[in-house]
Amino acid sequence: MSGSDVGAASDAPGPGPAVGSETGSAEAPDGTDARAEGGLSAADAQAEAAGSGADSGPDQPGTEGARKGRRRSFWRELPILIVISLVLAVVIKTYFVQVFWIPSGSMENTLQINDRVLVNKLVYHFRGIQRGDIVVFNGDGSWDPGSVSTSGNIFEQFADGFASMFGFGHPGDILIKRVIGLPHDRVACCDAQGRVTVNGVPLNEQSYLYPGSAPSVTRFNIVVPAGRLWVMGDNRFYSDDSRDHQDDPGGGTIPESAVVGRAFVIIWPPSRWRILPIPATFEQPALNGSHAAASAAGAQATAGGQFLSARAEPTGQTVPLALGLAGAIPVTWLQRRVRRRLAPRRRRGPADPPHV
Repeated sequence: MSGSDVGAASDAPGPGPAVGSETGSAEAPDGTDARAEGGLSAADAQAEAAGSGADSGPDQPGTEGARKGRRRSFWRELPILIVISLVLAVVIKTYFVQVFWIPSGSMENTLQINDRVLVNKLVYHFRGIQRGDIVVFNGDGSWDPGSVSTSGNIFEQFADGFASMFGFGHPGDILIKRVIGLPHDRVACCDAQGRVTVNGVPLNEQSYLYPGSAPSVTRFNIVVPAGRLWVMGDNRFYSDDSRDHQDDPGGGTIPESAVVGRAFVIIWPPSRWRILPIPATFEQPALNGSHAAASAAGAQATAGGQFLSARAEPTGQTVPLALGLAGAIPVTWLQRRVRRRLAPRRRRGPADPPHV
């Protein structure tokens, strides 16, 4: 029967079944439901599709493929994560902060043997070295034989930092002391009360000197040359410092260019955690008064005993690598998110032109 025949039959009176007033309710001549003959309705098709989707579980081929894809993605991204971690570790260690280990007791009790200190390498790009700072410096060319250490440009510094990550290069004889005199300061020992003076102002050092230690048993009187520093250890009985190198070039002072950075916090062991502030005695306004005229003073013989240079050994690479990894994880996650967002656009390509 054609479509026009069906439409005409719906208007004819008679005992036959009505067609068109009830959607999908027509019965076949043999009494069976027309839906059984014509196929599933739209609702039944949706239900069947939902049922078939519910039957698919984690063991279906599509899910297994997705898991394999994630595993392949992880192994592809692992080298990227390692490279980013390594580069960030070198950058942090070379330009920002580095951990040093204290192997000797010449800075006691401020720093004790086996302490780990965090050294800020960036601070002196924003402010000058100050009296009372605890500085890490390279002894090569300062008191030890050799040329004066220079930092070089940023690329040389990065290359040196990268080499040191793998045990190459020469880190130098790294020492740690407290700055007592700045360029053009007159530093002398001692006044009538046995105190070290800077520009004629006595220092009250009891807060950081080793208990029972005198400010100095060695006499000195020197004007610090331009570009150099007078440094001393806090354990004055056993510290090998500027006082013991007065016959060296510079009269015992060290070049400012040899300074690696400022030790500002003890990070290990946990029981020793503390900030390393500048002692209050160095905040006296009179210290910045007019400097006395330069005059040389002869070195005096020291009392017997074994003197120690307060060395600061660079620690292993665990801390910079951990910091590098901590920074690499969010960077890798971010580039992965960006790549996933761009991937569908690349697969679709440019939009097709409209058909005319």
